[in-house]
Amino acid sequence: MKIFINLKGISFRLLIFFSVIISGCNLKPNNSLTNLEVGSSLRALEVEDDSLVCFAGSNGVFGITKNGGKSWFVDAITHPKVDFNFRSIGYTNSALIVGSINSPAIFLRSTDFGISWDTVYKEIHPKAFYNCIKFWDEKNGIAVGDETEGCLSIVTTADGGKTWKKRICDSSIVVAEGEANFAASNSNIAVYKKHCWIATGGKKARVFYSADFGETWTNYEVPIIQGEQMTGIYSIDFYDENLGFVIGGDWNNKNSFSKNKAITTDGGKTWSLVADEKYPGYRSCVKFDPNGNGAKLMAVGPTGISESLDSGKTWNHISDSGFYAVGFSPSGNTIWMSGKNKVVKY
Repeated sequence: MKIFINLKGISFRLLIFFSVIISGCNLKPNNSLTNLEVGSSLRALEVEDDSLVCFAGSNGVFGITKNGGKSWFVDAITHPKVDFNFRSIGYTNSALIVGSINSPAIFLRSTDFGISWDTVYKEIHPKAFYNCIKFWDEKNGIAVGDETEGCLSIVTTADGGKTWKKRICDSSIVVAEGEANFAASNSNIAVYKKHCWIATGGKKARVFYSADFGETWTNYEVPIIQGEQMTGIYSIDFYDENLGFVIGGDWNNKNSFSKNKAITTDGGKTWSLVADEKYPGYRSCVKFDPNGNGAKLMAVGPTGISESLDSGKTWNHISDSGFYAVGFSPSGNTIWMSGKNKVVKY
């Protein structure tokens, strides 16, 4: 079934596929697979619960469902002087925030599910490029971007995204030359309670860590592939304050299995390679199943969908379909994936 809708002069297609079977999948997919084709590269995905899911992408496109994908509000934010390209998204109990890359870097906030938007942060800097937004709770949130003035660009909010404050550059967040974040899937930040981990890549790949809502920082080495512009950690996730996982690789050599997956069991202080020289290769996003006891992981990338049932030691190939981002609902009952021109629910 195809439903053509038009919002503010922009056409979208909603395709609903029934009786979809994915071979070799331990996920037990729903009887229906909803594929929302929106004419946008959708790298920002937020799964708030089994009902509320939000996405954002290129061309200013964003979408919201409040009923688990049965219906969507999809629109595009336009401005005559700004080319919105959303790579980050965050949600609190009161508001949706989206972040556009490039300069000026702009965060927009909506309290009415995308009907209206306010500009809540703007940064004019030739290097401004924010990659990810996450919220610890209803009030406290954090966003990270590439280096400016020699440091990670870190901005935080304590009022649900109404206002944002950039951290002053200091020795705790200084980056190496050529070290950056990847805006691949809104997942180079992981938060748990008051903890926060930020993953980097490029010429150097490591994890920056804060135990106090981003007030103070330290960093830890990770033995993942690094040294070239498109190598390093593309995604990080934590199951609890101790168990975490990173994935990435070499974007220019997506089928390489070398040094692209690592695990920590001590909160990020030390990392060990897993499934080294074994499937899968490059992946842009990884997530723990919140009900998987720290064993079940899903990872997606342009060459397919992968699943692990043993904390990343071994992986099963689920599908050749390429995606940028994956997210579980907190209940673990639903899984969403976003990619080029599509959003999919299992």
